[in-house]
Amino acid sequence: MSLGAMQDWTMRISHVIDHAAREAPTREIVTRWADGSETRTNWAGIHRDARKMAQALQALGLKPGDKVASLAMNHSRHLVSWFGVAGMGGVLHTCNPRLFEEQLEYIVGHAEDKVMLYDAAFQPIIDKMRDQWPTVEHYICFDPPEGSDATAFEDWIGAQSGEFEWVAGDERDPCMICYTSGTTGNPKGVQYEHRSTVLHALAGLQPSTFNFSASSVMLPVVPMFHAASWGLPYAGAMAGIKFVFSAVNDPAVLDEMMKKEGVTDSAGVPTVWLAHFQYCDANDIELPKLRAATIGGSAAPRFMIERLMKNGTRVQHAWGMTETSPIGTVGGPTADWDEMTFDQKVEKTMKQGRPIFGVELRTVDLDDRTKVLPRDGEASGALQIRGPWVVKRYFKAEEDALTADGWFDTGDVAILHPDGTMQITDRTKDVIKSGGEWISSVELENAAVGHPAVAEAACVGMFHPKWDERPVLFVVKKEGKDCTAEEVVNFLSDKVAKWWLPDAVEFVDDIPHTATGKISKKDLRDRFSDYTLA
Repeated sequence: MSLGAMQDWTMRISHVIDHAAREAPTREIVTRWADGSETRTNWAGIHRDARKMAQALQALGLKPGDKVASLAMNHSRHLVSWFGVAGMGGVLHTCNPRLFEEQLEYIVGHAEDKVMLYDAAFQPIIDKMRDQWPTVEHYICFDPPEGSDATAFEDWIGAQSGEFEWVAGDERDPCMICYTSGTTGNPKGVQYEHRSTVLHALAGLQPSTFNFSASSVMLPVVPMFHAASWGLPYAGAMAGIKFVFSAVNDPAVLDEMMKKEGVTDSAGVPTVWLAHFQYCDANDIELPKLRAATIGGSAAPRFMIERLMKNGTRVQHAWGMTETSPIGTVGGPTADWDEMTFDQKVEKTMKQGRPIFGVELRTVDLDDRTKVLPRDGEASGALQIRGPWVVKRYFKAEEDALTADGWFDTGDVAILHPDGTMQITDRTKDVIKSGGEWISSVELENAAVGHPAVAEAACVGMFHPKWDERPVLFVVKKEGKDCTAEEVVNFLSDKVAKWWLPDAVEFVDDIPHTATGKISKKDLRDRFSDYTLA
């Protein structure tokens, strides 16, 4: 049967690195290592080393479909593995070193990883976990210190010639697996395909997404072990950009590298920017002049967005999850952007952006999941998504993870606006139902952290004899600052509906977090399981 009038070109990761090496061979890849040293390579060097690595994996006896794990931060050798593993037909499993030991034991065993690539900084984890990882046959250290007896990555691939033809295969073959952090039960594996990954990277090049060009210089703070580093390594290779990596997330190092290397773009969670603000303020220096700052993981507070925008930086929220490869929506200028006031632009930027081409969103009623809600900027419901880089079935699961009509339920609660903008208001498991009406815990938390004395806030619904549930706000004060519960409630009074105001504000020394740094409402509820409201 004829395939049609166009060439049959399989969408595989190998094409991405071939393109980068061919069209942008000398564009630099800079790494600041944990010990303070720096190395420089380029796309031609990444291409060469990826071929050597693929050859070295075959020499170990690995076959297409075998899993290769990494326990590493952001650097050029980790980048090599993203292309080297896929190039020999393997599947890269990026492990999050912040996971708990029992989670690390589970995911490596569940994936059946055969090789573990790791940073020297994680040697204590390796030493502790070896006996719990019976499937791992080879350990290779990316940056062994002098005198170490660990197999060094550079020596390992250096023994190969690099004369290697990429392993051919179907574009729907797996190329990478990431596991969810799992707040309840074991983490779930999401296995990305070559095709889905290439399509996701192409979408990342859209002007409304990362807007990369040949002049872009990206310092990604989002770790390469977390949710495919938001797809940046693949999109960056497609555009032939300059990458600046730092194996440590110290704000002094990041600030120096941004200014020295002419960084134009960066991406990270809100705490990264907060730490950078504090560093610059403490040392009386200016923030780096970035073209764009992409913020994901959780919502950025208003003051953070305002400060970056006033510094001339395009600020964009990105929303997604491991199950969506991960980009689902990205913020950016809308059609009426030039007519907006600064405050209106900030308000728009505080939302989670619009779907990029390739995914579709809808919201459904929280009480009746068969009822699709209007995109009117008012109706709040369970957020669902579908598209070619959205999970269909978790790794080794017997059943699809989709609704009966083919949508993935994200677990988020959101509002869809008429212009396509999506606004996260909560998690379905955290939204508070009081007297038959829904209250957003996330909106209360975001408003509370705007108080000058509040460092962090978490809101949970507590049992109430009359209203079923009422919000209770748990607050960590900023060091050296003080406030009362009444002051916090008064601060919130003109920011949320009156009936949303918390029935109590409790001050705590700390708020529990998951292994990926998100607030753990489950652990917070467990800690205050005996808490009662009058």
